[in-house]
Amino acid sequence: MFEIQKYLKGENYQKTLKRFLDIFLSLFFIIFFFPISLITAILIKIDSSGPILADVPERIGENGKKFKMYKFRSMITNAHYLLRKDPKFKKLFEEYKRSSYKLKEDPRITKIGKFLRRHSIDEIPQFFNVLRGEMSIVGPRAYYPDELDHQLKKYPKTKKLVKKVLSVKPGITGLWQVSGRSEVNFDKRIEIDANYVDNISLWNDLKIILKTPLIMINGKGAI
Repeated sequence: MFEIQKYLKGENYQKTLKRFLDIFLSLFFIIFFFPISLITAILIKIDSSGPILADVPERIGENGKKFKMYKFRSMITNAHYLLRKDPKFKKLFEEYKRSSYKLKEDPRITKIGKFLRRHSIDEIPQFFNVLRGEMSIVGPRAYYPDELDHQLKKYPKTKKLVKKVLSVKPGITGLWQVSGRSEVNFDKRIEIDANYVDNISLWNDLKIILKTPLIMINGKGAI
Protein backbone atom coordinates (compact mmCIF):
# COMPACT_ATOMS: atom_id res chain seq x y z
CA MET A 1 0.00 0.00 0.00
CA PHE A 2 2.82 2.42 0.89
CA GLU A 3 4.45 1.81 -2.50
CA ILE A 4 1.23 2.85 -4.25
CA GLN A 5 0.65 5.91 -2.05
CA LYS A 6 4.06 7.39 -2.76
CA TYR A 7 3.10 7.70 -6.45
CA LEU A 8 -0.09 9.59 -5.62
CA LYS A 9 1.55 12.75 -4.28
CA GLY A 10 4.68 14.87 -4.35
CA GLU A 11 7.59 14.53 -6.76
CA ASN A 12 6.93 10.87 -7.55
CA TYR A 13 3.39 11.72 -8.62
CA GLN A 14 4.59 14.60 -10.81
CA LYS A 15 7.09 12.45 -12.68
CA THR A 16 4.82 9.47 -13.29
CA LEU A 17 1.05 9.41 -12.86
CA LYS A 18 0.51 13.17 -13.32
CA ARG A 19 2.20 13.14 -16.73
CA PHE A 20 0.19 10.08 -17.77
CA LEU A 21 -3.04 11.84 -16.76
CA ASP A 22 -1.98 14.98 -18.62
CA ILE A 23 -1.50 13.08 -21.87
CA PHE A 24 -4.68 11.03 -21.48
CA LEU A 25 -6.93 13.94 -20.47
CA SER A 26 -5.54 16.40 -23.02
CA LEU A 27 -6.16 13.92 -25.85
CA PHE A 28 -9.66 13.30 -24.53
CA PHE A 29 -10.51 17.00 -24.23
CA ILE A 30 -9.05 17.87 -27.65
CA ILE A 31 -11.44 15.35 -29.21
CA PHE A 32 -14.34 16.26 -26.89
CA PHE A 33 -14.03 20.01 -27.56
CA PHE A 34 -13.36 19.66 -31.30
CA PRO A 35 -16.89 20.77 -32.38
CA ILE A 36 -16.72 23.78 -30.03
CA SER A 37 -13.22 24.61 -31.26
CA LEU A 38 -14.36 24.50 -34.89
CA ILE A 39 -17.34 26.77 -34.21
CA THR A 40 -15.11 29.11 -32.17
CA ALA A 41 -12.58 29.41 -35.00
CA ILE A 42 -15.34 30.32 -37.47
CA LEU A 43 -16.87 32.90 -35.12
CA ILE A 44 -13.49 34.53 -34.49
CA LYS A 45 -12.90 34.97 -38.24
CA ILE A 46 -16.42 36.36 -38.73
CA ASP A 47 -16.23 38.70 -35.75
CA SER A 48 -12.91 40.43 -36.49
CA SER A 49 -9.89 40.39 -38.78
CA GLY A 50 -6.76 38.59 -37.67
CA PRO A 51 -5.51 35.10 -36.79
CA ILE A 52 -7.59 32.47 -34.99
CA LEU A 53 -4.96 31.98 -32.29
CA ALA A 54 -3.82 34.84 -30.07
CA ASP A 55 -0.59 36.59 -31.09
CA VAL A 56 0.92 36.95 -27.63
CA PRO A 57 4.49 36.82 -26.24
CA GLU A 58 5.95 33.77 -24.56
CA ARG A 59 5.09 32.84 -20.99
CA ILE A 60 7.32 31.60 -18.18
CA GLY A 61 7.01 27.89 -17.54
CA GLU A 62 8.65 25.24 -15.37
CA ASN A 63 12.06 26.29 -14.02
CA GLY A 64 11.78 29.65 -15.80
CA LYS A 65 11.75 28.16 -19.29
CA LYS A 66 9.75 30.27 -21.75
CA PHE A 67 7.12 28.78 -24.04
CA LYS A 68 4.41 29.87 -26.47
CA MET A 69 0.97 29.41 -24.95
CA TYR A 70 -1.81 28.60 -27.40
CA LYS A 71 -5.10 30.45 -26.95
CA PHE A 72 -8.01 31.38 -29.19
CA ARG A 73 -7.80 35.07 -30.04
CA SER A 74 -10.24 37.07 -27.94
CA MET A 75 -8.79 40.52 -28.65
CA ILE A 76 -7.92 42.74 -31.58
CA THR A 77 -4.75 41.91 -33.50
CA ASN A 78 -1.49 42.94 -31.73
CA ALA A 79 -3.44 43.70 -28.55
CA HIS A 80 -0.53 42.83 -26.26
CA TYR A 81 1.91 45.08 -28.17
CA LEU A 82 -0.55 47.97 -28.51
CA LEU A 83 -1.28 48.05 -24.77
CA ARG A 84 2.42 48.54 -24.03
CA LYS A 85 3.47 50.75 -26.94
CA ASP A 86 0.47 52.71 -28.28
CA PRO A 87 0.18 56.15 -26.55
CA LYS A 88 -3.63 55.96 -26.55
CA PHE A 89 -3.43 52.91 -24.26
CA LYS A 90 -0.98 54.50 -21.80
CA LYS A 91 -3.56 55.08 -19.03
CA LEU A 92 -5.04 51.65 -19.63
CA PHE A 93 -1.61 50.05 -19.26
CA GLU A 94 -1.05 51.81 -15.93
CA GLU A 95 -4.42 50.56 -14.72
CA TYR A 96 -3.52 47.08 -16.02
CA LYS A 97 -0.36 47.02 -13.88
CA ARG A 98 -2.13 48.38 -10.80
CA SER A 99 -4.82 45.70 -11.08
CA SER A 100 -2.45 42.68 -11.03
CA TYR A 101 -2.36 42.59 -14.82
CA LYS A 102 -6.12 42.22 -15.26
CA LEU A 103 -8.69 44.68 -16.61
CA LYS A 104 -12.40 44.59 -15.85
CA GLU A 105 -13.15 46.81 -18.83
CA ASP A 106 -10.76 46.17 -21.72
CA PRO A 107 -11.55 47.90 -25.05
CA ARG A 108 -9.22 45.50 -26.87
CA ILE A 109 -11.54 42.53 -26.34
CA THR A 110 -13.70 41.60 -29.34
CA LYS A 111 -17.43 40.91 -29.16
CA ILE A 112 -17.03 37.15 -29.35
CA GLY A 113 -13.88 37.39 -27.24
CA LYS A 114 -15.80 38.54 -24.17
CA PHE A 115 -17.89 35.37 -24.25
CA LEU A 116 -14.86 33.15 -24.92
CA ARG A 117 -12.95 34.58 -21.97
CA ARG A 118 -15.89 34.51 -19.57
CA HIS A 119 -16.35 30.78 -20.10
CA SER A 120 -12.64 29.94 -20.65
CA ILE A 121 -13.29 28.68 -24.19
CA ASP A 122 -10.25 30.67 -25.36
CA GLU A 123 -8.06 28.31 -23.32
CA ILE A 124 -9.00 25.09 -25.15
CA PRO A 125 -5.87 25.16 -27.41
CA GLN A 126 -3.71 24.90 -24.28
CA PHE A 127 -4.35 21.15 -24.30
CA PHE A 128 -1.76 21.06 -27.10
CA ASN A 129 0.71 22.74 -24.71
CA VAL A 130 -0.01 19.92 -22.27
CA LEU A 131 0.73 17.30 -24.95
CA ARG A 132 4.02 19.07 -25.71
CA GLY A 133 4.98 18.84 -22.03
CA GLU A 134 5.03 22.62 -21.51
CA MET A 135 1.94 22.70 -19.30
CA SER A 136 -0.13 20.44 -17.09
CA ILE A 137 -3.91 20.12 -16.80
CA VAL A 138 -3.61 21.39 -13.22
CA GLY A 139 -0.92 23.79 -12.06
CA PRO A 140 -0.07 27.43 -11.22
CA ARG A 141 -0.75 30.34 -13.54
CA ALA A 142 1.77 31.01 -16.34
CA TYR A 143 3.04 34.61 -16.30
CA TYR A 144 4.44 36.96 -18.92
CA PRO A 145 8.08 37.86 -18.16
CA ASP A 146 7.39 41.59 -17.78
CA GLU A 147 4.33 40.87 -15.65
CA LEU A 148 6.31 38.71 -13.24
CA ASP A 149 9.14 41.27 -13.02
CA HIS A 150 6.70 44.05 -12.19
CA GLN A 151 4.79 42.00 -9.63
CA LEU A 152 7.99 40.96 -7.87
CA LYS A 153 8.92 44.64 -7.52
CA LYS A 154 5.45 45.42 -6.21
CA TYR A 155 5.36 42.41 -3.87
CA PRO A 156 9.05 41.67 -3.02
CA LYS A 157 8.07 39.36 -0.15
CA THR A 158 6.65 36.88 -2.67
CA LYS A 159 10.06 36.02 -4.16
CA LYS A 160 10.38 32.66 -2.37
CA LEU A 161 6.80 31.74 -3.24
CA VAL A 162 7.39 32.61 -6.90
CA LYS A 163 10.48 30.37 -6.98
CA LYS A 164 8.39 27.51 -5.61
CA VAL A 165 5.58 28.11 -8.11
CA LEU A 166 8.05 28.10 -11.02
CA SER A 167 9.40 24.69 -9.93
CA VAL A 168 6.40 22.95 -11.56
CA LYS A 169 4.59 23.17 -14.88
CA PRO A 170 1.88 25.84 -15.16
CA GLY A 171 -1.66 24.57 -15.58
CA ILE A 172 -4.73 25.16 -17.71
CA THR A 173 -6.67 25.20 -14.47
CA GLY A 174 -5.43 25.43 -10.92
CA LEU A 175 -6.17 26.13 -7.29
CA TRP A 176 -6.24 29.91 -7.76
CA GLN A 177 -8.61 29.62 -10.75
CA VAL A 178 -11.19 27.76 -8.65
CA SER A 179 -10.57 30.14 -5.72
CA GLY A 180 -11.58 33.42 -7.34
CA ARG A 181 -9.85 33.58 -10.75
CA SER A 182 -9.16 37.20 -11.76
CA GLU A 183 -10.66 38.57 -8.55
CA VAL A 184 -7.52 37.39 -6.72
CA ASN A 185 -4.53 39.79 -6.58
CA PHE A 186 -0.98 38.62 -7.32
CA ASP A 187 0.25 38.22 -3.73
CA LYS A 188 -2.74 36.10 -2.76
CA ARG A 189 -2.63 34.19 -6.06
CA ILE A 190 1.03 33.24 -5.57
CA GLU A 191 0.30 32.16 -2.01
CA ILE A 192 -2.53 29.91 -3.25
CA ASP A 193 -0.41 28.40 -6.02
CA ALA A 194 2.55 27.83 -3.67
CA ASN A 195 0.16 26.00 -1.35
CA TYR A 196 -0.86 23.83 -4.31
CA VAL A 197 2.79 22.97 -5.00
CA ASP A 198 3.35 22.06 -1.34
CA ASN A 199 0.37 19.72 -1.38
CA ILE A 200 0.44 18.42 -4.94
CA SER A 201 -1.32 15.06 -5.23
CA LEU A 202 -3.68 13.06 -7.40
CA TRP A 203 -6.56 13.74 -5.02
CA ASN A 204 -6.04 17.52 -5.02
CA ASP A 205 -5.72 17.57 -8.81
CA LEU A 206 -8.95 15.62 -9.20
CA LYS A 207 -10.79 18.02 -6.86
CA ILE A 208 -9.61 21.01 -8.91
CA ILE A 209 -10.55 19.32 -12.20
CA LEU A 210 -14.04 18.53 -10.89
CA LYS A 211 -14.56 22.13 -9.72
CA THR A 212 -13.41 23.68 -13.02
CA PRO A 213 -16.52 22.98 -15.21
CA LEU A 214 -18.76 24.94 -12.82
CA ILE A 215 -16.34 27.89 -12.91
CA MET A 216 -16.34 27.76 -16.72
CA ILE A 217 -20.14 27.70 -16.91
CA ASN A 218 -20.90 30.52 -14.48
CA GLY A 219 -17.85 32.58 -15.46
CA LYS A 220 -17.33 33.73 -11.88
CA GLY A 221 -14.28 35.94 -11.46
CA ALA A 222 -13.41 35.85 -15.17
CA ILE A 223 -12.15 38.90 -17.07
